[in-house]
Amino acid sequence: MAAYHPTADDGEDTSIGIPRRYAWIVFALTFGLLISDYMSRQVLNAVFPLLKGEWALSDTQLGLLSGIVALMVGLLTFPLSLIADRFGRVKSLALMAVLWSLATLGCALAQDYQQMFVARFLVGVGEAAYGSVGIAVVVSVFPREMRATLSGAFISGGMFGSVLGMALGGVMAQHFGWRWAFAGMALFGLALAVLYPVVVREARIAPKRLSDAASKAALKARRPLRTLYSSRSVLSAYIGSGLQLFVGGTVIVWMPSYLNRYYEMGTDKAGGVAAIIVLCSGIGMILCGMLSDRMCRNRPDRKIALAIGYCLSSCLLLSLAFALPVGPAQLALICLGMLIAAGTSGPAGAMVANLTHYTVHGTAFATLTLANNLLGLATGPLLTGKVSDLIGLDHAFQLVPLVSIAAAAVFFYAKRHYLNDMARLKGEGVEETATHAAMEAQS
Repeated sequence: MAAYHPTADDGEDTSIGIPRRYAWIVFALTFGLLISDYMSRQVLNAVFPLLKGEWALSDTQLGLLSGIVALMVGLLTFPLSLIADRFGRVKSLALMAVLWSLATLGCALAQDYQQMFVARFLVGVGEAAYGSVGIAVVVSVFPREMRATLSGAFISGGMFGSVLGMALGGVMAQHFGWRWAFAGMALFGLALAVLYPVVVREARIAPKRLSDAASKAALKARRPLRTLYSSRSVLSAYIGSGLQLFVGGTVIVWMPSYLNRYYEMGTDKAGGVAAIIVLCSGIGMILCGMLSDRMCRNRPDRKIALAIGYCLSSCLLLSLAFALPVGPAQLALICLGMLIAAGTSGPAGAMVANLTHYTVHGTAFATLTLANNLLGLATGPLLTGKVSDLIGLDHAFQLVPLVSIAAAAVFFYAKRHYLNDMARLKGEGVEETATHAAMEAQS
């Protein structure tokens, strides 16, 4: 079998003409806003114990405050990504950051659970399309062969933002009160939102040759859009990624509460320890993405085998961890399990980029985000909160890692069809190019 480039889509390298130094500046600012996004989202987890005590909330109510953000991200990411692709990604990203930052400030001013719920709802609306549009910007300014690495690295910004949100939020809540924890995150986001459109320019990240190509593709929009769902492999990538994030997302949300209840830590210490665990997950995203790019240059299906290995390994490690009594050994195994648990993000992102047309990459990543949130980040914390109310958070955590087995099964199904789906997409790209050439010759 002839080898082919594992990250090639239809042959178009979208980074041509963009200076590498400017590409890294774009990455840094887009990554910084993603960190702000997750700081605003996850600071809530650090103040769960304070809200629970002040407003007499159940774990189900706390889980809903967290889950509503992920739910809105899941529901709105697709339509808002389409709007961003049409009216300008840079402008859209800046507006999103302003909205979620102001909504986070609203959380600081909330006087009861209902007001907090509305503010968190608006945080979710503001954050809805940031991840998908942001990663589309990032992959567009770098070469194709870096896609798994960049997908893992960019998405890891969510983990680093969660680390900062929980750690700084816990410290600020302990010393200044939970309202200042939200206010601090809001001010950071507003500052970056103002800076971003000043430095990142739409014209510089979208060269004219690609704008012309996108205009032609718009006339045949049905064909590129069809690649979002036309192969079994890309559908499996969406579902497998979402199921695996059920595990990682749930541990991130509930870990400060777990440490507070079973290790008797204060909010500042619990936030700091939870931040270390989340940091392990973020580092794992980057390392696993790099490993995928390095090992899969001539064997593109190997990235899926790696994703299966990440799922099963994290299931084993986290199941063992939550079966142990509280103590250093348990925390060490949790860190190790979380190092691997989010490793599927890079391979899944590369699969989606490879299996969809480059003109709809923003929408493709929106579809991936939809699956990640509906199947994982929204569902996991809410269901775990409900189970926790029935049997306790410690027993609920023992069930969570089992979802990784389902994720591994879905990735295994994708592996069986990936090579054929890639070959079919490549053939359609050649056919489309020939059709365009024939039409131009006739005109």
